[in-house]
Amino acid sequence: MSSTGGETSKMNSFVKKVKMGKRVEKMMKDKSGTTTGQEIADDDPNKTPEPYTCTGIFEADFTEFCRRNHLKDNEIPAVVIRPKPPGIQPPPDAKSKDSKDSKDASKDPTPDESPDTGSQEDPPPKTYVTKEKYAYFRPVIQVEMENDEKPITVTEIYIRGWKIDLLMVGIFKQCWPTIEKLSVVNLWNVNLSEAVIKEFASFLPQCPNLKTLAIDGTICVEESWALLIGEESLLTSLSLRNNGITDKGAAMIGKALSTVKTCNKNLISLNLSGNKISDIGATSIAQGLRMNRALLSLSLANNNVSNEGAKRLAEVLSRFPLTHEEVVERRKLLSEKGSPDRGLVKSPPPSRRGDNRPGSVRSSSHMDKTDKKRDKSSKKKDGKKDKDDATKGGSKKDDKWKKGFMKASIAGGSRTSVVPPTSQPISNASIVADTMTKTKGKKTSSKDKRLPESDSPEMVEAINPLLEQVENMDNQLWIPGNRCMINLNLSRNNITEIGMKSLLLAVQYQITLLNLTPSPALKGILRMSLNGNAVKKTDETFMKLQEVLLTRDPYYKPPEKGEDNQSLAG
Repeated sequence: MSSTGGETSKMNSFVKKVKMGKRVEKMMKDKSGTTTGQEIADDDPNKTPEPYTCTGIFEADFTEFCRRNHLKDNEIPAVVIRPKPPGIQPPPDAKSKDSKDSKDASKDPTPDESPDTGSQEDPPPKTYVTKEKYAYFRPVIQVEMENDEKPITVTEIYIRGWKIDLLMVGIFKQCWPTIEKLSVVNLWNVNLSEAVIKEFASFLPQCPNLKTLAIDGTICVEESWALLIGEESLLTSLSLRNNGITDKGAAMIGKALSTVKTCNKNLISLNLSGNKISDIGATSIAQGLRMNRALLSLSLANNNVSNEGAKRLAEVLSRFPLTHEEVVERRKLLSEKGSPDRGLVKSPPPSRRGDNRPGSVRSSSHMDKTDKKRDKSSKKKDGKKDKDDATKGGSKKDDKWKKGFMKASIAGGSRTSVVPPTSQPISNASIVADTMTKTKGKKTSSKDKRLPESDSPEMVEAINPLLEQVENMDNQLWIPGNRCMINLNLSRNNITEIGMKSLLLAVQYQITLLNLTPSPALKGILRMSLNGNAVKKTDETFMKLQEVLLTRDPYYKPPEKGEDNQSLAG
């Protein structure tokens, strides 16, 4: 009996141990289930992450946004510093080298045991960089910084040879506006779509210092490049080289430059070289230059422009008649501004002149006041006389320019369209001239020396081209053309002698107009590139145009008389 009782007790203890083991396993399973559930919940892609605040460091912000958009680490483009060509090291100074050798000789009494100097020389700089296999084809973003040790000072971004889709442009939309010093973005062969260009156009104005944009070697089927230079655009330089732009894209760009009611006032340089623009596209761009007075440089090099396109561009540069829509808009502007005749003569307030007496006639009360003050000193009388003479002289001058500007009239009316000269702000050159006249006869130090009047900048008020002086010919209103553009590149096109004649007449007209009404801000074309066209370099018109443009070049220096005499004597 005792043996059977011991066996049963052992069996019961074994059963208890088995039950306890099962309980422990069950508890471990429950714990592991909860931990895996937490891990799954943490890795849930549908969970909204915490908002991220950009730091202004492009590399950190870009990497974080890529991870938040579920890009793997090997799929995130690396942000690297743009490689630069090796600089030329200055030659060592001979004196410093001799002094260094003497010091070394004084320290080391055994110069024969010194190592070879050739082994201490730096290796020659390399013009190439070796990379791992296939690393060259991985997409990277190259940046330039003001200080390589401070990643917050990114100034330029370069992207080469990989497609920018909506996901990537959305990341750029969050990163780029926070880069304070970003001023240049250069994209090459990035295969943009119309939706991506729209996204670029929506957030580029939010970048405070971004002024230069280059998108070269990129084909867009819709050719919606005009979205980048809308009215809200802050870009001053845009390059669209080798993008396959046809007349369709040129027409949209021309409308973006200006229409009768809208105008881009920030773009200064536009490069459209290496595209497929013909005479139709050149005419559209010329149409956009009619009301645009901000663009200074235009390049249509290496396109399909021929004589007709050259004629349209020459017409815009010289003078052109207003269309019906432009005449209507001109009359609206004049009615909103008020009659120019009223603007020419400013009437004093009614409190000073209650009757209809002209301003030059004095009242009786004024004469009585002058009679009472006759007993004063002669100096005050002389001062009064000088003031009266100055006011009379000013009225005569006003009459002169009034008569001159009243000559231009609108068809069917006598209203002039010229803004009076007094409405323009005072220029820095006039201020310098006044100070020089006031300080005549006084000793001036080197600090008081000023620049000559021709070198000082002049502030000129921007005037709507529709409000400029008009000329009535053949029942049409003609206005002066675009004299703000200073550089035009038409090289490597199909322009013949006929187109060259039109361009020559346009440049000659600008020179004549500049001589009649000189203006420091409206110099006209100063440089025009025409090489590589369908005309011989020995052509008379081409050679004459080159001679005229040579004197217009701001860097041109005419030969001195002494050099001419020496050449004739030789």
